[in-house]
Amino acid sequence: MPSPVEISFTLLSDGSSDRALMPILTWLLRDLGVASAISQSWADLRRIPRPPRTLADRIRSAVELYPCQLLFVHRDAEREPPESRRIEIYSAVQQAFAMRTPVPKPIAVVPVRMQEAWLLFNESAIRSASGNPNGRDALELPRPSEIERAPDPKQRLYETLKLASGLRGRRLDQFHLPPLPHRLAELTSDFAHLRDLSAFRALEADLRQTLQDLDWIN
Repeated sequence: MPSPVEISFTLLSDGSSDRALMPILTWLLRDLGVASAISQSWADLRRIPRPPRTLADRIRSAVELYPCQLLFVHRDAEREPPESRRIEIYSAVQQAFAMRTPVPKPIAVVPVRMQEAWLLFNESAIRSASGNPNGRDALELPRPSEIERAPDPKQRLYETLKLASGLRGRRLDQFHLPPLPHRLAELTSDFAHLRDLSAFRALEADLRQTLQDLDWIN
């Protein structure tokens, strides 16, 4: 079938900070050859009076509230093998939509540690996101081969943003960190370096296969 005029995707993630994945997913769709307009939603389930607890229920609610053609389901691997998380996600999708058609195409997004690890490589974007694009403090970013082994990527990213800001004392204490990872992702125009990471390669392979199955790319 020909590629649609518009492709819609929804991201269901572990937490609100994981919205930073959305510019990465949009970039990857474009890089794989999607030429259609892209509509994107982050599944904010916090506004539901009784938020769903199980992954299957969260998936079902996400699609009911944010209808889509592609459903990205994010879970950090952390202490679990990434493949176990992937199996968990696809099993939950089957459970969520056992009696429903059509079903959005699911794609698992499973960083080895946390999604913040995927943002620890672009020095200029980090400096810009911190509000100090011309800063000179050495940031000592990890090499791509080290990112997936970082013990606490979120803490390291936040500490790096603080250092990049150049702020000291009370002004540093007042530095508002939570929105910055998403801003950092928005400021990054090329995520090709992530192909050094096994988790990103798995995401790319799943997404490419899905798009080819839909005949949306060659």
